[in-house]
Amino acid sequence: MRKCAGSSARTRRPCALIFFATFIAYWPALAGGFLWDDPAHVTRPDLRSLAGLARIWFEPGATQQYYPLLHSAFWLEHALWGDATVGYHLVNVLLHATAACLFGVALRRLEVPGAWLAAAIFALHPVGVESVAWISEQKNTLSLVLYLGAALVYLRFDERRRRTDYAGATALFVAALLTKTVAATLPGALLVIFWWKRGRLDARRDGLPLLPWFGLGLVAGLFTATVEHALIGAEGADFALSFLQRGLLAGRAIWFYLGKLLWPADLVFIYPRWDIDAAAAWQYLFPLAALAATGGLAWWAPRSRAPLAALLFFGGSLFPALGFVNVFPFLYSFVADHFQYLASLGAIAAASSALTFLLARLPRWESRVAGATLLISLAALTWRQCGMYRDLFVLYDTTIAHNPACWMAHNNLAIALADAGRCGEAVAHFEQALRLRPAYPEAEANLGEALNRLGRSGEAIPHLERALQLQPTYADAHHNLGIALLATGRAAEGMAQFDVALRLRPAYPEAQFSLGHALAVAGRYADAIPHFAEAARLKPDYAAAQLDWGTALMVVDRFPEAVVHFEEAIRLNPALPEAHDNYGRGLARAGRMEEAIAQFRAALRLNPDFAEAQLHLALALRQAGGHAEEAAKHFAEAQRLDPTLAAGSR
Repeated sequence: MRKCAGSSARTRRPCALIFFATFIAYWPALAGGFLWDDPAHVTRPDLRSLAGLARIWFEPGATQQYYPLLHSAFWLEHALWGDATVGYHLVNVLLHATAACLFGVALRRLEVPGAWLAAAIFALHPVGVESVAWISEQKNTLSLVLYLGAALVYLRFDERRRRTDYAGATALFVAALLTKTVAATLPGALLVIFWWKRGRLDARRDGLPLLPWFGLGLVAGLFTATVEHALIGAEGADFALSFLQRGLLAGRAIWFYLGKLLWPADLVFIYPRWDIDAAAAWQYLFPLAALAATGGLAWWAPRSRAPLAALLFFGGSLFPALGFVNVFPFLYSFVADHFQYLASLGAIAAASSALTFLLARLPRWESRVAGATLLISLAALTWRQCGMYRDLFVLYDTTIAHNPACWMAHNNLAIALADAGRCGEAVAHFEQALRLRPAYPEAEANLGEALNRLGRSGEAIPHLERALQLQPTYADAHHNLGIALLATGRAAEGMAQFDVALRLRPAYPEAQFSLGHALAVAGRYADAIPHFAEAARLKPDYAAAQLDWGTALMVVDRFPEAVVHFEEAIRLNPALPEAHDNYGRGLARAGRMEEAIAQFRAALRLNPDFAEAQLHLALALRQAGGHAEEAAKHFAEAQRLDPTLAAGSR
């Protein structure tokens, strides 16, 4: 009993220190905002109900990737704290620290020297920042906790051969697969561990129990590859590598990842995409060196199997990201820090074991100082690296500074600028993205949208038409082209483009809204109403759709029905002056003058330069009676703001 208690204490103390150090190192990450594809991972409005949770599990394509356990976690987290990013970051840091502790426990159970040093290095190594500071990569942190949990329970099964242990380990393994498919490498990793420990593998004892796991992993891997190809878009000329090129890529990637672990300098969100050239002799050096290292460690295995086992774990865990299977990020880079989050365990364990051996030969105080210096240095690098993930602008500015040819970063930075209302700055980055990658339909379409927002729709049309030449089924480009055509007086052509966008993507709320708006501008309010209704159904938080729905109902003399939509628009976006103004107009038409005046005043509090609201308030005050002086002031202000609007209204 004393041994058990002491063992528990020896686990609690290092785990407490790891949690503390991890929180300190990752403190800057807690203030980070949503990045790149985070909004596509954090649960969308249409998935936040119980029915939405069912869709997460049973409708591939309902989420960006089919990882239902991950998206169930996001679903629960959104129910707890909504869009507050600190909650998601806190969970990620907790999961990362938990994974580090489980790593330490697993190494201690396997009697690997330097177990807790390895756990601390993993917790504090800056290569992990991309996985921890980027909300979308909760798939990495959660899946690793489940992966290590499954490994620990399976190791207990290997000792005791109890069915309950096997069932528990299998359940955790399946949960890890449903969070991220890289967990499929676990049965292979366990075989490597058993060979390292025992020097041989027994087919009945070691292989047979893991056969179902290999089957589950294969099914999960094939399904994920199919989803990456069919739904996410990991296909086309950018992915057309020969088997020889993929071998060259794999050899280079292995050394790249080892290099970043040993010397974590110049870490960046998107690394330059290599040119894999089978005619370049120097590129063969990477796979040849990898084969030579494997052969050398195999020759050394009779003396010590540990180095070869570590390399097999590292390479095997990296296999899904080495280029033999297409994944969408290969479009812009063949390597990424988050790809080696799991695989790094093998290299870190081997390095920590060797470092422990070397430190043991130093005086006690020197070894402690050396170990502490290493960990503090890693923590400082992690703290600094977290700053890159503060917001979209910092992330992409830093990426472009390290990788100026990154067309994707220019495009995504431009999107962020446009969303922030800085469309003029966005245009320059879209144009740079197109200089770097001329056949880039997304950048053409995004540039067209930015020009639309700037009121330069005539300039937008050629870019949107070019996007559709490159990708005829691009629904967003059809939609934006419709907006540009509408703005240049080609209403019929614009509405035809909205129809095409909706045929390509029936559940497209913005296109439904734009078609409804075009019909309303043409005076066909009754025809517009169903489109506003559908837009609001598809996007429950769509304030503009609720506003125009209410306005159309008001114009066709269905004001009692319109009231609920005006009020919903104001609830969704209280800072929308047009909603108050239109609601006020409807109230005035219904003879509810005092309520109308209150709405006009609310509109003007939000935008004092809103000429129409000034005029409408003046008219309402005059009609209500007893406010002649105030009405005159608002008439005068409306006249000042827009002389043509107020003329003849007195």
